[in-house]
Amino acid sequence: MDTPKNSIQFKVWGRYALFTDPITKMGGERCSYHIPTYEALKGVAKSIYWKPTLIWHIDKVRVMNPIRTQTKGTKPLKMSGGNDLAIYTYLADVEYQVLAHFEWNEFRPELEGDRIEGKHFQIAQRMLERGGRQDIFLGTRDCQGYVEPCIFGDGKGSYDEISEVGYGLMFHSFGYPDETGLDKLITRFWRPVMKHGIIEFSRTEDPTNIIKEIRPMGAKKFGEGANQKDVETEYNELVKQTEGEDGKP
Repeated sequence: MDTPKNSIQFKVWGRYALFTDPITKMGGERCSYHIPTYEALKGVAKSIYWKPTLIWHIDKVRVMNPIRTQTKGTKPLKMSGGNDLAIYTYLADVEYQVLAHFEWNEFRPELEGDRIEGKHFQIAQRMLERGGRQDIFLGTRDCQGYVEPCIFGDGKGSYDEISEVGYGLMFHSFGYPDETGLDKLITRFWRPVMKHGIIEFSRTEDPTNIIKEIRPMGAKKFGEGANQKDVETEYNELVKQTEGEDGKP
């Protein structure tokens, strides 16, 4: 089956991950959720390829490796200077399969001319094959990640035979003004359930999500030719760069 022209499938893995439960930040220490958050995986997709013209939506994640934690001492920098010893609880030896797709950012009408689906898709696929346009992190910059294309559902996962695991109330994602049309930053929470190793994420506008306002915030302004390249220019540059590699854009 052909992949839709706005969808990518990828494997992401790393030695450690830290998808911080916000409750554990109160004492200056951090403990990871057992599964990745929507926001963290959206960050991975944006590190593969992103432009303000589009918004990445994470559809599903498949947990491939056994969920293991490892506690380490660290010395995070304090805002007032110096540092104290803190205990962070990471996930160890993680691997996930992710299914994601992009949609046009309807709150960016000024970028309507940049909505050329096929070319955005081609650039995203090539950036994925190269391991991402930017560095990949699994929750925090402490946790380096790596990506490559995959077929979602291929291979054997550690939780394929487990029918259902519920995780209670968890952080889902942030809602930024440029993606919501609101002049404020919001946060979303939800109650994920893993079925046979797969978690299907609720959409950001799902009414079952619990919304909390954080603070007022304005959207950053973008414009073609001002602070971003149009996709036609990027695509043509990519074709030139890759002509000597494999002869295809």
